[in-house]
Amino acid sequence: MALWNYFSKNIGVDLGTANSLVYVADRGIVINEPSVVAINNKSGQVLAIGEEARKMIGRTPAHISVIRPLTNGVISDFEMTQEILRYFLKKISGNKLLSFKRAVVGVPSNLTEVERKSVEDAIIGAGATGAYIVEEPMAAAIGARLPVNEPTSNMIIDMGGGTTEIAIISMGGIVTSKSIKIAGDKLNDDIIKFIRDEFRLTIGEPTAEELKIVAGSALLVDQKLDLPIRGRDMATGLPKEIVIKDSHVRAATAKSLKLVVEAIKEVIESAPPELVGDILRRGIFLCGGGSLLKGLDKLMEKELAVATVVVDDPLSCVARGLGVISENFDKYSHLFNVSPKPKDIRE
Repeated sequence: MALWNYFSKNIGVDLGTANSLVYVADRGIVINEPSVVAINNKSGQVLAIGEEARKMIGRTPAHISVIRPLTNGVISDFEMTQEILRYFLKKISGNKLLSFKRAVVGVPSNLTEVERKSVEDAIIGAGATGAYIVEEPMAAAIGARLPVNEPTSNMIIDMGGGTTEIAIISMGGIVTSKSIKIAGDKLNDDIIKFIRDEFRLTIGEPTAEELKIVAGSALLVDQKLDLPIRGRDMATGLPKEIVIKDSHVRAATAKSLKLVVEAIKEVIESAPPELVGDILRRGIFLCGGGSLLKGLDKLMEKELAVATVVVDDPLSCVARGLGVISENFDKYSHLFNVSPKPKDIRE
């Protein structure tokens, strides 16, 4: 039995819209790469996966497509998702003897049964012997070391690439939750549209992402955050460079951030009064790549009048939680039973 355990590991898979992370029991997070695939349209051959494919975005000839097979946390291209998973598992195993007996996978809280089934099929098709679905807010709370099994409120907001997951957790379950399709990718789209409308300049997603990271902020900041960017002038069609200020990025993303705050208010309003009181006492916890936007925690504090904290290492919070679950499989087995559903506030 010990020999079987040596050659067969449980894994946690955070299959994200922007990045995918894989946690191997007893080893920690071993994969953290973009969920991107580059494919040759003529031959159907996969040319690159992960970081190598991400570098190709916006820079390929017509016969090469760079695909992001997950949209808003949902599998939009099943075959390419399976290719990504196969690549990751092969990269981990190294030697062919190592196998993966159980995979714990994080998914958005509002997925349909069909969407959940596609995730399970993709994981099993990639080489795992079993797939167990856990909702991302619960995995994030466990990864943040919150006392999820105690009778107190644990309010977690996981702002990823495709979705923002908002949930209130108590007694080992999600009491109320909401999943909205406003997250990192939407902010990038907002920036691209703003630059196009205001400056008549066309830029790509990588430039918008850099702008968001370097000059983006949810509130007015003290330091100057200007950034020169290059793109195509819409009037002449020629290359052009302009300087974008932090105020421009803030104006571009303000509407989307307001919608996120409104969604958080809806979740709080639908929670039992005792748990709302706990939120005021314990605060709100932020994780996911979107939580790294400068001043986002302060914006939420200002709008909600509740202390808001960004958890340690927010990018890997969900993956760490899935890893804890995979290492303590029996303890957290109740999380795999998705019925009855928690109260879900639809958009």
